[in-house]
Amino acid sequence: MAKDKSLKSESNLSKRKKPSAIAKEVNAEQVMDAEVKKKRKKIQVEEVPAQIPHAPVTEGDKKHIKDKKLKKKQMTQQSEFSDPPSHPGETHSLEGEQDLSLEEKRVLERKMKKILKKEEKKRLKAAGVTQHKTEVCGATAPQQALDYLMCWAENRTCWKFQKTRQTWLLQHMFNSEKIPDEKFSVLLQYLEGLCGGARDTTVQKALALVEESGKAPDDVVVQQRAHRAREVIQLLS
Repeated sequence: MAKDKSLKSESNLSKRKKPSAIAKEVNAEQVMDAEVKKKRKKIQVEEVPAQIPHAPVTEGDKKHIKDKKLKKKQMTQQSEFSDPPSHPGETHSLEGEQDLSLEEKRVLERKMKKILKKEEKKRLKAAGVTQHKTEVCGATAPQQALDYLMCWAENRTCWKFQKTRQTWLLQHMFNSEKIPDEKFSVLLQYLEGLCGGARDTTVQKALALVEESGKAPDDVVVQQRAHRAREVIQLLS
C-alpha cells in the first residue's frame, strides 16, 4: 500500500510539472521569435539607404529669396524705362508688391521716384538748355547789351569788357528801333576806342550803307541808317 501511495504521489508530481515545462518551451519559442524579428528589422534598416532630411525653410530664407526676385524685377524695370510716365507722381507696380511690408513698399517707391526723376532730367535737358539760350539771345540780349553800354558810360569802375555785348552793338548800331538815338550818341563815344579788325569791319559796313542809300532815296529806313553810317565813318576814318 505504501508503494502505491508513493507511485501515485510521483505521478501527481509529474502531472503538475508538465504545464510548467510547456510554459517554458512556449516562452523559449516566443523569445526565439522575438530575436528573429529583431534581426529581420535590423537587416531591413541596414538595407534601406539613408535619407538626408530636408532643411526647413525659415522666414529669413523666404525674405532673402523675395529680395532677390525684387532686385531682378527692378533691374528689368530700369532697363525697360525709355520715357517717364505722363504724370510725374505715377509709379509702376511690381509683381509681388502686395506681399511686401509697408517699409519695403516705401523704399521701393522712393527708388522708383529717383529713376523717374533721372529719366525726366535726361528728356528735358537738351530742350531746357536750348530754351534758356534762346531766351538770352532773343528777348534779353538787347537789354543786356544796352545795360553794358550804359555801365561803360556811367560806372566805368564796375564795367567789364564783354565781346558778346560789343558784337551785338556793332551788328545793330544802325537800327534805330533796337538802339534809340539817345543810346546811339553814347555808342559813338564807345566806338572811339574801337580798334583792330572790328574797327575796319565797322567802317566797311558803314560805307556799304551809304552806297545803298543812293539807290533808294525815298526809303526812310535806308536813309536813317545811312545818316548813322556817315557819323560812324566821320568818327572812325
